[in-house]
Amino acid sequence: MLIKLYFLLLYLCKGVNVKKVLLFLACFFGFYSSVLANGGPKPWQMDFRPAATPTMEKVVAFHNFVNPIIIAIAVFVIVLMAYIAIRFSAKNNPKPSKTTHNTFLEIIWTVIPVLILVVISVPAFKLLYFSHSNPNTEMTIKAIGNQWYWSYEYPDHGIVFDSNMLCGTKEECDALTEETGKKYVRLLDVDEPIVVPVNKKIKIISTASDVIHSFAVPSFGIKIDGVPGRAQDTWFEVNNEGTYYGQCSELCGMLHGFMPIAVKAVSESEFNTWVEAKKAAASKDKEIEKAEF
Repeated sequence: MLIKLYFLLLYLCKGVNVKKVLLFLACFFGFYSSVLANGGPKPWQMDFRPAATPTMEKVVAFHNFVNPIIIAIAVFVIVLMAYIAIRFSAKNNPKPSKTTHNTFLEIIWTVIPVLILVVISVPAFKLLYFSHSNPNTEMTIKAIGNQWYWSYEYPDHGIVFDSNMLCGTKEECDALTEETGKKYVRLLDVDEPIVVPVNKKIKIISTASDVIHSFAVPSFGIKIDGVPGRAQDTWFEVNNEGTYYGQCSELCGMLHGFMPIAVKAVSESEFNTWVEAKKAAASKDKEIEKAEF
């Protein structure tokens, strides 16, 4: 990418003042930095979805800390390469220098990158530890990836259910909206969302029954692979009520793009009501199966 920008600058700098080129770059980055998300994914979005957990808040903070450093380094390198290409061209510098070594310069361009990496690594390791520390969680959910839907288990509550995508096209979503009066999100809404209480630390255990899947919810700042025969876990704590979406983030076959994850965060009382309703429905299903048998 830097090489492409380098040649672009060389082309632009032919007979053009360097200040104009820098002005162009400033306007270019300024325009795209203003195209940010506001409440959800949008066309031309270049920022994260709103953070819904402490982990994602720390991810966003780390991103905001590192991104200016990255941009500054990239701009410095581009400007330096453009300056060198112009200042030391055959036209402007017909008698090139024969200098091959500069001890001071070599020390500087070694020490400064090391210091930058050290500055970045400290918050990076803190975030890594926080996201994998597994605090004293208050409930557990097991997410099982299947081709191509999710199964969920609540071991603490004795609840098990499957979750499938509701609508894959705009026409299907519109038909469901007309039927139920609710608005559905294409490729993301499901028939059975995960329901969790807010302000509770929740452990999520991920595994799979066939191929490798990946449980990922961007607003939570979590992504964990589900591997057949293995169980991996992470945790999250939702700050506010609402519905949050994710998708399987590991190529798992033909319908990989049709494995959405929907998490509905509710109050503790509403969650308890949902648990009782689920248990009652499961008990009724068992009675029907027993009668049929």
